[in-house]
Amino acid sequence: MDKKLIVANWKMLPNTLAEAQEILELVNDYLESIGEKKEFSLVFCPPFVFLEGVGRILKNSHLAHGSFLGAQDIAIDDGGALTGEVSGPMLRKLGVEYVIIGHSERRWKLAESDEMINKKLKSALRNELIPIVCIGEKSRDSSFKEFLEQQIETTFKDLSSDEIGKCIIAYEPVWAISTNPGAKPDTSANALESISIIREHLNLKFKIKNLKFLYGGSVNSQNISDFIKEKEINGVLVGGASVNKEEFVRVLRHIT
Repeated sequence: MDKKLIVANWKMLPNTLAEAQEILELVNDYLESIGEKKEFSLVFCPPFVFLEGVGRILKNSHLAHGSFLGAQDIAIDDGGALTGEVSGPMLRKLGVEYVIIGHSERRWKLAESDEMINKKLKSALRNELIPIVCIGEKSRDSSFKEFLEQQIETTFKDLSSDEIGKCIIAYEPVWAISTNPGAKPDTSANALESISIIREHLNLKFKIKNLKFLYGGSVNSQNISDFIKEKEINGVLVGGASVNKEEFVRVLRHIT
């Protein structure tokens, strides 16, 4: 079977590079213990300040076999006066291969519009980075299908079918994220329904059929099996659980 893709989004954690190294070392020890049984690839997305250090650790360990460096965001332009931003060319020079685009925390907490995310997506593609594009509704109400379709329309505006085909879609229902008030656990049935809606709309509008889909809604060792077993779900986007080194290894154990 195709290997599942496990994306570790560390957000604003850990606090030091030494702590990051501890996470990677424990994961490395686990990978060495299972040898050829590994049925997944890993992408680590640390904060910008740790990208170079984490990239160096990945290259010098067993993690080098099937592990990749990812960024949590990207600037809309490749250079110029954008204080605080990190450009695509900068990320490439650090060895970054993947970049998360449109995470729900940036959409809802930092007010990034679909139009802004569209520009960031174009920046990632322009710099030959693999975009992990987050799509998801804020609430599971009667209009969630229309919401997803509109989000797709604007996020992928003016992109060719070939460009969209280079993306990975992370279905991320905001209402299922544990850090949000009133969060409710998602089910694989709900996730598959939403992924089907996204897939069908992309096929209708852009003639895209063979996209890879991740699930990202407070994934942990207790629920990952429910999602990863589905053939339509090609992997998971793991948030808080990926920074707890013991918990992240428990997550990985459910995939091998």
